Amino acid sequence: MDIAARIRSILDAEAQAISAIQVDDSFAEAIDLMFTAPGKVIITGMGKAGYVGRRFAATLASTATPAFFVHPSEAAHGDLGHVEDGDCMIAFSTSGKTVEVVEFIKLARHINGTGKVIAVTSHPDSGLRDLADVVLNMGAIEEPCPLRLTPSASIAAMSAISDALTLVLMEKKGVTRDEYGLRHHGGYLGRKARLDNL
Repeated sequence: MDIAARIRSILDAEAQAISAIQVDDSFAEAIDLMFTAPGKVIITGMGKAGYVGRRFAATLASTATPAFFVHPSEAAHGDLGHVEDGDCMIAFSTSGKTVEVVEFIKLARHINGTGKVIAVTSHPDSGLRDLADVVLNMGAIEEPCPLRLTPSASIAAMSAISDALTLVLMEKKGVTRDEYGLRHHGGYLGRKARLDNL
């Protein structure tokens, strides 16, 4: 095996998955729902999509959009109580068929009657699509895994979508360097946020 060539092919496949995302009006709708939500931003996802969701919540919080992650399995054991009416919920699931995620969104609707749901998914027959107010379509993705199973390209696309939403929302809110520094005062980025580097 030519290791360097194989590494290159995997990186190219992941880059292709990101560049193939069709950016349409649904992205503007999602930004508007997050911007105008009267409640919190709650993010969910299972497995590796859940790790993307956790990072998304952390990045949103550091850029002036209070957000947190709720594990869909824990929601069935009391964490559904974090949900309130008016919350904007964002669900990550490539297949859109993950039982825990779909069940969480269904049950949350009983509490969050006026809040909106944004789904980030790929499969066209996704059950999550039917529960969402806005669907951000990842498109058809071919995984570079030799078994075509390990979700690396799909997770790269999912992560890129979350980053794009974060940065556009941050820009729409007009978040300043000072405001960033108030939320992220430690480490290299905290020091950089407090300095006038212009």
